[in-house]
Amino acid sequence: MGRRAWSRLADRVPEPWGFVLAVFVGTKLVLSLVGVLALSAWDQVPGAPPADDAMMRTQQHAVSSHRWVSLWFAWDSFLYDHLARLPLDQPWRDFGFPLLYPFLARPVALLLGGHTAWALLVVANVAFLFQLYYAHRLGARLLGADPAAGQGDDPVAGRRFVRYLVLLPTAFLFQAALTESLFLCLALAAFWYAEQRRWLLVGIVGYFLALSRSVGFVVVVPLALVLLRQHGWRLDPRTLLRCVRTGWPLLLVPAGWWTFMAFCRWRSGDWYAYKHAQEKGWGITVQNPLGVAWGALTGPNSANALRVWCAVAVLLVALVGLRRAELPYLVYTVIVVLVPLSMGPPVHKSLLRYLLAAFPVGLVLARWAGRAALDSWLTAGLALLQGALFVVWLTYWTHFII
Repeated sequence: MGRRAWSRLADRVPEPWGFVLAVFVGTKLVLSLVGVLALSAWDQVPGAPPADDAMMRTQQHAVSSHRWVSLWFAWDSFLYDHLARLPLDQPWRDFGFPLLYPFLARPVALLLGGHTAWALLVVANVAFLFQLYYAHRLGARLLGADPAAGQGDDPVAGRRFVRYLVLLPTAFLFQAALTESLFLCLALAAFWYAEQRRWLLVGIVGYFLALSRSVGFVVVVPLALVLLRQHGWRLDPRTLLRCVRTGWPLLLVPAGWWTFMAFCRWRSGDWYAYKHAQEKGWGITVQNPLGVAWGALTGPNSANALRVWCAVAVLLVALVGLRRAELPYLVYTVIVVLVPLSMGPPVHKSLLRYLLAAFPVGLVLARWAGRAALDSWLTAGLALLQGALFVVWLTYWTHFII
């Protein structure tokens, strides 16, 4: 196909899909290449893989003999695969994970000859693609819109937000067979539709957001703040009544989690089977998140302290960089940082993974990077940091991240 034909084809791709597809394919190629090279080099290291990772390596090989595929499976991926394969007509005993992700993989697996692991990877990557789309739309709106100055959406700012979202330190997890991309896709979509005042869509998307991860139903709070902001932050009875008439679909957000609780009750007789499974399987109990953070910062484990300092940095960036009108996004950031910490010390091994949900950090970085010189330095620094963490995740001390 000639250059003109490619140009005509590219012109037919609606915005922002051309840029979104380019970012999706580019990151996939670069990370897959780096991953295969890192794993090949690690094969020459005596004693590799570490004993703790030996079983996981066996499970990866069972998924695929091609490393560019198998490297995207780690730890929880195999638990989701188990949930995707469990027969629905037999007793159900696994309640430790919300079920949207593995249940979405079930119909996809039918198209892949019953290969549920591959289906999980497909679902995660399709969600990643739509995550980039909604990030572009939301970033263009939040970073470009200034009604007082007569300005509208800024596609350049939207592209910059997408870029910084995929440059976050552990953003390679968006491409893994995990829930990160699905959760963030739904969160970004919910906020995008909220900014557009399409509240029925907000409720529908929020319903599935709550089914994707336990913290999802709490996102109803910042979404409600978007609604209040659209009504001038007024709290008089008449305005609140208008908010209720407009925003009643927000009730669908906690209804998503209630649906999962009802499933637990139906299959086990216990509304809180999820909570009990978390306590029994991982020692997770609800605690004061500030106490958990302080315990890590003052404790003897330097790795835990480093992870919590990263959480503190996320909160500081959001607090300093978000504007008054972006209060809902600050509250969202506080929620997705503190709720995981409320799980207690078991959260430390996965804290860097959970912090990836704090997408407003990408908004702040995209705003700060409006100057070309700073943009170049931030891009290079974040790319190097992510590359180092990606290699660490692949080759050694995997549980530093997940």
